[in-house]
Parts: sequence; structure tokens; C-alpha cells
Amino acid sequence: MKVTPPNVAPDAAAAAAPLDVTPDAAPDATPKVPPLKVALLGPVAWRTPPRHYGPWEQVTSLLAEGLAARGVDVTLFATLDSITSGTLDGVCPTGYAEDPSLDGRVWEAMHVAHALGRSAEFDLVHSHLDWLPLAFAGHCRAPLLTTVHGFSGAGILPAYARARSAYVSISDADRSPELDYVATVHHGIDLGLLPFDPRGGRGLVVFGRVHPDKGTHTAIEIARRAGLPLTICGIVQDRRYFEERVAPHVDGERVVFLGSVGPERRAEILGGSAALLHPIAFDEPFGLSVVESMACGTPVVAYRRGSMPEVVDPGVTGFLVDTVEEAVSAVSRVGAIDRAGCRDQAERRFGVDRMVTNYLRIYGDIVDRV
Repeated sequence: MKVTPPNVAPDAAAAAAPLDVTPDAAPDATPKVPPLKVALLGPVAWRTPPRHYGPWEQVTSLLAEGLAARGVDVTLFATLDSITSGTLDGVCPTGYAEDPSLDGRVWEAMHVAHALGRSAEFDLVHSHLDWLPLAFAGHCRAPLLTTVHGFSGAGILPAYARARSAYVSISDADRSPELDYVATVHHGIDLGLLPFDPRGGRGLVVFGRVHPDKGTHTAIEIARRAGLPLTICGIVQDRRYFEERVAPHVDGERVVFLGSVGPERRAEILGGSAALLHPIAFDEPFGLSVVESMACGTPVVAYRRGSMPEVVDPGVTGFLVDTVEEAVSAVSRVGAIDRAGCRDQAERRFGVDRMVTNYLRIYGDIVDRV
């Protein structure tokens, strides 16, 4: 059964109709919206913005800063060590993934309760916190908008189907047939932190959590067959997988493992590579590292799964492949891609201004209809 959010909420039902938002439209003009007070309900696994890893926190931070720059009165609910030009509020002292003494279940629940307790003060609450706020959406005293950053499994869908919330998908590929959405908004990136590198380098890079889903071991095999060195960057999310499938190949020369790399080195490593390998073994909802690589001018060789056909423009920003053999062949052709054209396409499609503009259109429409 398809459920139309916000699922009969009397004060927000009119906001459920899909909006005319093109995910990659150029931000030609700032939408005309009334003065807004917006609560951004961010995740609390990591600090916002993250010190090294935390894609949901990164997107939430970029949106908060972009909204504040457009004159929106933004309150960011995040960890108390977070940094924002808006107003910061919360209860969790630091990210529970950064402090093992914190129980994530407990602090996340207190975080949601605190934010929803203040919801009547805002024109709109925009959640980036997965399913938990949806379980308590009936306590939200403002229209609730939820960006679905990905589904961890079918088991969480009841929280979405029953909640009084409107939904935004981060790619068309990540939409559940059981839900309706007001729009798709692709993530934006801060191009100022990702300078263009016209030269690139000889080696390959893989960026993301070390986990079977991300295909780290497949990237090692592709690089080996291509005869090129590989640099691996990312948190180790599956320790056994790392020790059995990745670590034995790390020799400091042909395969280098740098661990999680913070913002200060991302552009240097991505821009200094010949190509980013993205041989995913799951349906990737979006893939921030993919567009970050493109922004640096470095093309992407990605498996044709999930959002990749939406994100990668074949022959312009990279290649889509289905096998190791196809990936090796694609690596041999990345030199034919114009790195400046790759950067231009990333800037046009994934600049943070475009993301902020699209969210402002959604906010204005929801508030106007309530």
C-alpha cells in the first residue's frame, strides 16, 4: 500500500503534494519565502560538521550554513560541541560514535525528545535523523519534513508509513514504493573546500567506510589488474572484513590504507588521483565521495547500482560498469575525460547553493499550504 505523507496530519496534509523541484536545477534565483524559523534536527553520532567521518552530519551542516546565509532563522539540534552560524541546541555533549561512554540509543532518544519539545517555536522541523523522530511525530507541533538518507532495512518502513511527515528522497533510486515524496533533492557539496586539480595523479583511490557493501576488496582487485597503486580512505566499519579481505593486501606501496581522512585532506587525496573507484555491492542512496571526487576533477568508475546512474554522467564525470573486467577497462580510459569538464558538471549539478535553493522552495510551499 502506498502511503501519502504526512499521513492525515490535519495541519500539514496539504504539504503532501509533490513539488516541482528538479534535483540538479541551477540555483538561478533565491525562492521568495516569508521569514522562516526552521529547526534542523541533525544526527548525533558525530559532531556537526564532522571532524572526519559523518556524511549525514556533513549535509546537515552545509544546509544549516546555507540557510543561515539566506536569512533563515535556523536552530540546529546537534551535539553540543557542534559548530554553526545558526543557533545551536541539544543535549548530547559529543557524538556517541566518538565517545564510547555514551549509549547512542539513550542519547539519541533524549535528543529527539528535547527537539520535539521545542517544536511549537518553529515554522517547520526538518529531520535528518532516520526513523526515530518519526515514531514520535505526533508530538511535533510544527510541520515535519524528513530527508530520507537511506533505509537500513525494510523493518524500519512502518515508522515512515505511519508518521505525520513529508518526505524528501536524496535520489530517485532510493525511493520506497510504499511512500510518496514531495521531492528529490540531491546532496550538495561545498565547492570551496574541494578545489579543482587539473593534473590529477597516477594512482587510484577508494573513499568510504571499509565494509563489504562498499566493495573495498573489489577496488583492490581492480587496481591490481589495472597495474596501478590504490589508496584506501575510510573508517573501518567491519573489523573482521578489514582484517581478512583488506589488511593482507596493504603494503604501503601498491595498497596504502590511510584510515578516516578529515576535510583538510580530502581534496588533496581525491584531486591527486587518476580516478575514484566505487565498486559498491549495495544500492547506494547517493554517494558523497563520488561527487566530491568529481568536483576535484577526478572521474569516477562506479558500479551501476543504486543512485550511481543518476549521479555519474558517463564519459563526462566517469564510467558506469558492472564487473571487475569492465572496471579495469574503464580505468584505462579515464585519461580521455576532461577534468575541467568533470569539475564543471559537478559544480552545476551538486553545488551546495542548488541544494539550499531546492530546500527553500520545499519549505516555502509547505508553510504556505499549512
